[in-house]
Amino acid sequence: QERLVESGGGLVQTGGSLRLSCQASGRTFTSYAMGWFRQAPGKEQEFVAGISWYAGTTKYADSVKGRFTISRDNAKNTVYLQMNSLKSEDTAVYYCTMGPSIATLGRGSWGQGTQVTVSS
Repeated sequence: QERLVESGGGLVQTGGSLRLSCQASGRTFTSYAMGWFRQAPGKEQEFVAGISWYAGTTKYADSVKGRFTISRDNAKNTVYLQMNSLKSEDTAVYYCTMGPSIATLGRGSWGQGTQVTVSS
């Protein structure tokens, strides 16, 4: 099973940017769709963005469309989430995950999460 390690979280002011990274160990990374979920305190986990294994298809939650961009580098076994124009409501722990398709993200491994805090 793939091991996923997220990085890049931190504290940023409203309107700022962060780039999250998720590196996978293993030999099956390129066979899977990858994605990001988040969970804010007291709220349920929610889908943020997903990308197909060949990077030809992406999907975003309505709340982040136009602000976040998901990408992947299969040569580096890494998926990225570029987050721009951050808002306080983006504050959450962000988790990287994988699955056979974007629709089935989460059926594979999960990372340990990285905290993103947006201050006003």
